[in-house]
Amino acid sequence: MSTRTGVSAKREGARGIDRVIGRLKAIGAGLPPADGVAVFNRMYLTVTETVRARLAEFADPPAVAELDVVFAGRYLRAVDAVAAGRRPPACWRPLFELRARPDLHPVQFALAGMNAHIQHDLPLAVVDTCLRLGREPERLASDYHRINGVLAGVEAAVREQLMPGPDLLERVEPLTHRVGVWSVDTARDAAWASVRVLWELRERPSAAGAFSSALDGAVALLGRALLTPVGLPPALGATTPGAAPVDARTPGAAVPDTATLGAATAPDAPVAGRLPLARSRPATGRDERG
Repeated sequence: MSTRTGVSAKREGARGIDRVIGRLKAIGAGLPPADGVAVFNRMYLTVTETVRARLAEFADPPAVAELDVVFAGRYLRAVDAVAAGRRPPACWRPLFELRARPDLHPVQFALAGMNAHIQHDLPLAVVDTCLRLGREPERLASDYHRINGVLAGVEAAVREQLMPGPDLLERVEPLTHRVGVWSVDTARDAAWASVRVLWELRERPSAAGAFSSALDGAVALLGRALLTPVGLPPALGATTPGAAPVDARTPGAAVPDTATLGAATAPDAPVAGRLPLARSRPATGRDERG
């Protein structure tokens, strides 16, 4: 690739991410802050803006930009499906169906969205991107893993700012236990394993479809588990810097701003949380597929 072509590809890639950012902002503007989807959308906007700002740091910026746009498209199509009265993929249904539950904590909505998008959407997006670019997944591996630092930092900030303070941890132990079974590092490791399987099945559409359907159903099970009410006392709430306490049962409350999230660093010791694929079964019904 010539220098001029490379520069053009980088610019077009950046413009693609900018369009995604614009769409995410539009979605957020149309949702009440207390909506569970709004919680995830704000966090995802932060991740996308951070990737956009650091795009030049990646080994292959155009490929990362392409992946970012393809990846975002799966969430955006789920949003569009629900808006049109259609069912989204099974992995997204727990979040969309339970988005208005007053007995769920904002951090549960944030992690449920990450679970669906990373464990299901991401491996499909990586394979789609590789097919578009005509390259093996291994050529994207280094940048794929570099993005882990961005996601881990955002996840750590979300947990820190949405979870109650240490003086209340004993009273919210069920919530701590619930969200402690999931980590972004483990989710992305599982997603990369799914990429390998899907890539090997790329010329066997029937087998690839069966695997994708099973993955969709398994991720949905974990998402519903993350969104199980934990019976928090109504007086306990999540806060953002400078904000008054908010009812812990109010969905979408106190999601930190993008500047705060973007400056976060990854946790030193994330808690493992494997996807129970072996005990899952394929999702049923007709879903929106990309």
